[in-house]
Amino acid sequence: MSFSYQRFFSVLIKEFIQIRRDPVTIAMLVMIPLIQLVLFGFAINQNPRNLPTVIVSNDHSPLTREFISAIQNTKYFHIINDNSTAQHADQLLASGKTQFIVTIPTHFSEKMIRGESPEILVTADASDPSSTGNAISALNALPNQVFQNNLQGPLNYLQSKAAPFQLLIHMKYNPEQITQYNIVPGLMGVILTMSLVMVTAMAITREYEKGTMESLLATPVRPIEVMLGKITPYVLVGYLQQLIILVAAIFLFHVPNQGSILLLVFNNTPFYYC
Repeated sequence: MSFSYQRFFSVLIKEFIQIRRDPVTIAMLVMIPLIQLVLFGFAINQNPRNLPTVIVSNDHSPLTREFISAIQNTKYFHIINDNSTAQHADQLLASGKTQFIVTIPTHFSEKMIRGESPEILVTADASDPSSTGNAISALNALPNQVFQNNLQGPLNYLQSKAAPFQLLIHMKYNPEQITQYNIVPGLMGVILTMSLVMVTAMAITREYEKGTMESLLATPVRPIEVMLGKITPYVLVGYLQQLIILVAAIFLFHVPNQGSILLLVFNNTPFYYC
């Protein structure tokens, strides 16, 4: 039988009529892309700003305050504590409550005025390299810019040097900035979301397509029992997927594990994705 444009357009019109009569389909075609656009448009940011920063200052001179103000003016850093101790700052970094620790040494201003080029230690959480790269670049530009208005008159001799002070960058948790360390664990949620949602939806749809869903609901089995009975096998498959991903992360990508595997599996139960 040859191709008929009349039959083709008849089926085409019928599908548009069916879509128009199905508000769920219209919502999926319009609202889901809109929601994804808004979420991803704001969530995916390759140049994050206002990163939480803790200042450990052992020098409280006007030049130190000028340096702290310059850090804030870059817009990459948000000072959440400017009078913290080294021990408290390390606890904040380890708990994920801050992204950077800026440690200003004792007698910083005096050493800079004497031309000794003191070092400021910047400790960064490098578990997510993409969020720290641009901030570190902004920091590296500060030594040659921050004190230009202050190094006048008697301090003019400091402008002839390469930089009045040095920044010592210390990357913690992922010093090599290996992207697999943060990409591979995140893929666990992506893979489970895509596979389990699609498979469970297809399982229910297949019952309706074959006409067996009505027969199944006509039995003494309640609808909630039908749903749980069809979802539970895929939950077990989800745990198997988690095991495969964890094994691949540890032995294939060499992602270090410093916590409890059982706690990770419990918090990431496949029930959330079905």
